[in-house]
Amino acid sequence: MADSKNNEVIDEAIGEKSIKRLEFRGGVFTATVPLIFFIMWAITLSVTKLVTEEALVLGMVIGVAIGLFLCKSKWADYAQSLISGMAQPIGVIAVIAWFWAGMFAKLLSAGGLVDGLIWFGLQTGLEGGAFVGATFLLSALFATAVGTGYGTVAAFGILMYPAGVILGADPVILLAAILSGAVFGDNLAPVSDTTIVSASTQEADVPGVVRSRFKYSITAAVPALILFIIFGGGGNAGNAEAMTRLQEQVSPHGLLLLIPFALVLYLALSGHHLLTSLTWGIAASIVFIIISGIPITEIIHIYKDEAGNAVVEGALMSGISGYFNMAILILFILAAAHLMEVAGTMEAIRDFFLGIIKNVVKRAELSIYGIVALLNVFITINTAAEIAAAPFVRKLGKEMNIHPYRRANFLDTVTSSLGYIFPWSAGVLLAWTTIKGAAQEYEFLPVVSPAEVFPFVFQGWGLLIVMLIAAWTGWGLRYTGKNGEEVKPKDYQGNESS
Repeated sequence: MADSKNNEVIDEAIGEKSIKRLEFRGGVFTATVPLIFFIMWAITLSVTKLVTEEALVLGMVIGVAIGLFLCKSKWADYAQSLISGMAQPIGVIAVIAWFWAGMFAKLLSAGGLVDGLIWFGLQTGLEGGAFVGATFLLSALFATAVGTGYGTVAAFGILMYPAGVILGADPVILLAAILSGAVFGDNLAPVSDTTIVSASTQEADVPGVVRSRFKYSITAAVPALILFIIFGGGGNAGNAEAMTRLQEQVSPHGLLLLIPFALVLYLALSGHHLLTSLTWGIAASIVFIIISGIPITEIIHIYKDEAGNAVVEGALMSGISGYFNMAILILFILAAAHLMEVAGTMEAIRDFFLGIIKNVVKRAELSIYGIVALLNVFITINTAAEIAAAPFVRKLGKEMNIHPYRRANFLDTVTSSLGYIFPWSAGVLLAWTTIKGAAQEYEFLPVVSPAEVFPFVFQGWGLLIVMLIAAWTGWGLRYTGKNGEEVKPKDYQGNESS
């Protein structure tokens, strides 16, 4: 008995105690205050161009502190709920993906791949809008292969953004193309966490889900590609002096680093885990850098400065250190989102939408669309938002016998889109953090603010429009047959209103 009590005390001390319910002054929706404060804080900083990573973290900390004073339950329970939210595996997965993708991209950059891409663009005329279109296609391919939109943003922000700006791409549209590629891959990749979550929570198989959603993805991608090519040019391309200097400096040697890039794609498409694929890519990049005669200090350099302080530099260190603040921010966002769960906010949202459906399929699908979009406003990590929305989607969809593939597609497409559109979303903030870090290495790089880029994430907006049309018109609607098969509306024998 004593041992049992001791274990309970230990579990509570290390954060294992699970809080089932928190009460807030003003009702269940008061639990949204920490995230609403953060959103308003982030927008204000972005619009006034005063945004920094540290300031964003501060805004989230202040929001969480405000929530503490609004909590009617024990403050210890509020604190424990925050810890439980931070401990969710989703945040850890995102941070690991950033670190590994950041190291990989920094190594490719240190090996001269950016210079190689610039040389290739100058030699082939792949500049301006054409380069932006190619960036969208390549980032979509990479994201589909490795299954991480965040990793894609980290890698392409370091590699393609500097090269594209030099080659005359509009910086805002170029960054939007990278984000759009991340949207495409996050939505369609069989190994993407959003794809897996959307399928598993809706009781569907991943291959079937991917096949069924391809028509939505490609319908949005074709016009997005055209728009990127049309509007992607018009950048300054530096100045004449800078261009002349670059033409003399850049060489094709860095293109050898495309081999590790291709290796990562091959391994990922062959079914290897993201971490495994990127680790092999990192190892191969290091080998190519050493063979090229580039100093080992470009990879890692440990020394003492003049004051006797230890300093760690190099591609491996910079690939990780650039995302420390974002990692902290993500954990706080997950914690604040968890407050909505234990406060009963999610239940209230579900009950509201159940009350307006009234056995009408169109209303059910529009409600599913609305719930997923609403939760993505507050929960800015796409997988976390998807997990929060999944029970609502399953409940509403089953009420109308909508097929699991269809439910999973609404859940994933809306989430994958908004995760890279909102200025306060993790995907956009990560992109901003990445290019800000790249600007420290390339002084000519403009740093696009989160508020500037969100109207131009064409793949994201396209998917939202496509799925809204699908909900409104019934395009692609399938019901669940007696044996779980997909049934077209004209063949469905159930009783439902349209």
